[in-house]
Amino acid sequence: MIMLKQTTFGEVTRFDLARRLPGTWSYWTTAYWVDGMMVDTGCAHTRKELLKALEGRPVERIVNTHTHEDHIGANGALQWQNPRLDILAHPLALPVLADPVHEQPLHPYRCLFWGWPEPSHGAALRDGDLVASKRHTFQAIYTPGHSPDHLCLYEPEQGWLFSGDLYVGGLDRALRAGYDIWGIIDSLKRVLALPVRWLFPGSARVRQFPAGDLQAKLDYLEEQGENVLALHQRGWGVGVIARVLFGKPMPVEFITLGHFSRHHLVLSYLRQNQES
Repeated sequence: MIMLKQTTFGEVTRFDLARRLPGTWSYWTTAYWVDGMMVDTGCAHTRKELLKALEGRPVERIVNTHTHEDHIGANGALQWQNPRLDILAHPLALPVLADPVHEQPLHPYRCLFWGWPEPSHGAALRDGDLVASKRHTFQAIYTPGHSPDHLCLYEPEQGWLFSGDLYVGGLDRALRAGYDIWGIIDSLKRVLALPVRWLFPGSARVRQFPAGDLQAKLDYLEEQGENVLALHQRGWGVGVIARVLFGKPMPVEFITLGHFSRHHLVLSYLRQNQES
């Protein structure tokens, strides 16, 4: 069963998309339409429903915040409808867009929840580049950590920040293998310097005047980083640190077969310390 919810915030339309599995399991992802531009396109499982919801809305450009499969899933279908459709993403993203099956192999849970994206063809969007729509000008802000190719999109006149998965709400107790927690911290610091009035995240509620939420997230991540390093210096092992600081095992660790875990969060905190 495919679920789609549509919400409007002034000029911005938000699409929440998910595939519901037997029982109550579902993992939502989000795409936005504003002034003829899509910011991300959801997952492959929901592409038909998204295209139907976009009927009557011009789509002249797609900007992908990053290339995880739950953000590029309708790229190919939209570009098939309009072969001249511009798709913009960080330079590191372009090989994944062109050949997602080989460039970004998916774990079983990722196939189950989001599915394989179809290929699409994009152009490079670099840090500081401007993207103009009919009424607005957006600035690309390079914000790695969640992925090496992660961008945020900022519209200074409106104070809009489309943050992708840089900010997803809550207090992180687990991390996926390959994420860089110190990169996330640095990227949060960068967007906190902006006068943001509206935060449009990739998988959390829209927030108005979000500086307090962003700062709280940053403070929590930095504090936990200090705790991890202090316990590691005392000789504590990764498993013990994970249990003491981040609690008991969570369902997500079993669903992802350990790919998303407290263990990986601790390792990410330790990685930079070991490399420095």
